[in-house]
Amino acid sequence: MPRYASILETIGRTPLVRLARLVPPDVNVHVKVEAFNPMGSVKDRMALAVIEAAERSGALRPGQTVIEATSGNTGIGLAMVCARKGYPLVVTMAESFSLERRRLLRFLGARVVLTPASEKGSGMLAKAIELAETHGYFLCRQFENEANAEVHSRTTAREILDDMQGEPIHAWVTGFGTGGTLKGVSRVLKAADPTTRVVVAEPDNAPLLGSGEAQPQGKSHPRFRPHLMQGWSPDFISALTRQALAAGMVDEVVPVAGEDALRLARELACKEGIFVGISAGATLAAALQVARRAPAGSHVICMLPDTGERYQSTSLFEGIEDEMNAEELALSRSTPGCRFDTPAATPAPRPPATPVAQDATGQVASSDEKASSDDKAPSDIEAERRLDDYLTQAPVVMFALAWCEFCWAARKLFDRLGVEFLSVELDAPACQAHDMGVRLRPVLARRTGAPTIPQIFIGGEPLGGCGELFEAWRDGSLGERLNACGIAYDAEAEIDTERLLPAWLHPRSATA
Repeated sequence: MPRYASILETIGRTPLVRLARLVPPDVNVHVKVEAFNPMGSVKDRMALAVIEAAERSGALRPGQTVIEATSGNTGIGLAMVCARKGYPLVVTMAESFSLERRRLLRFLGARVVLTPASEKGSGMLAKAIELAETHGYFLCRQFENEANAEVHSRTTAREILDDMQGEPIHAWVTGFGTGGTLKGVSRVLKAADPTTRVVVAEPDNAPLLGSGEAQPQGKSHPRFRPHLMQGWSPDFISALTRQALAAGMVDEVVPVAGEDALRLARELACKEGIFVGISAGATLAAALQVARRAPAGSHVICMLPDTGERYQSTSLFEGIEDEMNAEELALSRSTPGCRFDTPAATPAPRPPATPVAQDATGQVASSDEKASSDDKAPSDIEAERRLDDYLTQAPVVMFALAWCEFCWAARKLFDRLGVEFLSVELDAPACQAHDMGVRLRPVLARRTGAPTIPQIFIGGEPLGGCGELFEAWRDGSLGERLNACGIAYDAEAEIDTERLLPAWLHPRSATA
């Protein structure tokens, strides 16, 4: 191994790894494991490139504060670069992104300014611009900065071509956020071989590219919905992404479900030994779709943007317990030495509730959930009818959002109580036909008197949201309502509802 004068010299040259257990047997799927960068993500490349380009141009003065809006990985990369080069750093970030990212940033010396989750990516960007203009900070502008794309043309794309050693690439698969990786790599791969397909993955419930709808000036994209893939698809199509599209670099857009992203991130760890985050699982989901229809012997290359370590407070780690479960305790007790015993074995965690419009047995909740062939948008009366239809299908119904941490918290309580329920996820693709998920929101607000999600009904009557559900469990009224409807549940369960809430709400993390 060579000796390096700076940690910054170790950025790039990440491995291209062939998968063995998750892929079709006759197609070669290779993953570009960007977690090997020093701060664990592909954004290390861009962070260094943007700072050095600003230094060369004089846009960044010695000692000047750097600022950027980021979901985390860009900020973490910038924190490393700024720490080494001696620039103060401020990061603006929506409060809904994982705690690990905030802590890493602050550990590296950055200041983190949180913005309301409801303001989405546009909100944290607007805050960064406002702070930069007010205080004279250097704003990186990652979503439009050509240095972002240039570094991927110069490094990432060249590494892929060098590693493939002349073998033809059938398809290169990536997500998009800033668009730097997409634009920078695709133009080099296309120049080397115009037959290489560039495939872009995006959340199936937020089809910004797949919809074909233009990005409104200064507004959120009309097809944006919050989703599980942190770092992917903000609520706008970035300038770099638009440039790649305009240049004809994108051959296909593949929608990916959040549940598939979680599943494949976990399977990559358990079956291939590769530890990555949710966006990497989502990109692999798209790559596997491409691989299944690729000619035998083809090479498909998939970007894995970051490590899984910064997702431990998210749904990716749902069901991963700190304590030994029943199976592990039984294994511990199977030999006499070095035993660790507790009064009672911890029960094995149950899987989360069945997603989008399915009941606990996995049956589709309603045939009406399928998109209608009628192009006429449904009226409020139809939304009322749809709501009533859902309420007749199960004694316990929760109107939820797949991405929402409060909905996850409510699911956890029902899961621990053993309560079967119908989860209707308003941001899922099935509810997007004629904007039904959007049209149900005001109907729910009128029925419940609250505009928030989740909204839970028991026996057709509204209970409230996550907070009301937890309070009802604590004061015993939830049990009374379940009993009145003949709904089985574990009345002896001892549950600390505070521990079911998102980690960033816990008092101990208030200064995180």
